[in-house]
Amino acid sequence: MPIDPGAVGREGEPRTRSWDSTDALLYAVGVGAGLGAPAQELEFTTENSDGVTQRVLPTFAVLLSQAPTPDFGEFDRSMLVHAEQHLVLHRPVPVEGSVTTTARVTGVHDKGSGALVSVEATAVLDGGEPLATNRSAVFIRGEGGFGGERGPTQTWSPPDRAPDHTVTYATRPEQALLYRLSGDRNPLHSDPAFAAKGGFDTPILHGLCTYGVTGRALLATVCGGDPDRLTAMSGRFSATVLPGQSLTVDAWQDGADVWFRTRLDDGTVVIDRGRATVG
Repeated sequence: MPIDPGAVGREGEPRTRSWDSTDALLYAVGVGAGLGAPAQELEFTTENSDGVTQRVLPTFAVLLSQAPTPDFGEFDRSMLVHAEQHLVLHRPVPVEGSVTTTARVTGVHDKGSGALVSVEATAVLDGGEPLATNRSAVFIRGEGGFGGERGPTQTWSPPDRAPDHTVTYATRPEQALLYRLSGDRNPLHSDPAFAAKGGFDTPILHGLCTYGVTGRALLATVCGGDPDRLTAMSGRFSATVLPGQSLTVDAWQDGADVWFRTRLDDGTVVIDRGRATVG
């Protein structure tokens, strides 16, 4: 069977990952920090600016909390796309450190046109303190129809008013080449031949790069620039982004609760059902 519904509950091998100042800086540039305004966001893009203490973008924790996914079937990797991402931060991300993470399959759902596989992992610092919980889902096109449950239907209801914040950030034509240096070497984002095999005219931007750009927008608007205030962020990837396209984030805030969406210039929504929590 290509997709194995019996994979639910299966755990992968633990992974220990260490990072330092350079890794955090590279991630920040990879999600566009400083683009078009290099003197801004210096706390995320430099470690030695006068009067500026280096800090870490909260969404970097998504990468730190990844671990090998347990086997859930055989399929064409070019047909896999990132579908959903949910991050809970238990504390601010330090500039350097080490975590151990184990991933567990939490759901295998039959969506008809494909399979949706959900995974959860919690990154634990060396001292035993949890850093972040990472819940994600991938969609494998063409692998549905195996008779599994469809899964729950999510609802998304922002306040009935215009967004409280709207901000637009550019991406570079070579943004995916920068972002992949933080660890995601999937050739879907760099190799035209592999992208064509997956049905794309050109390599697409990593979903988690779009997620990171969106996190920067939330940081600048609802968090007042303070990375310690963003404590959770989730969304569904609803369309692809090409490197070089601009991303506009609309956000509605009601106290600690934030609803958001990310869209392209033509109105195409690329992250929907966005929810975040701020402190």
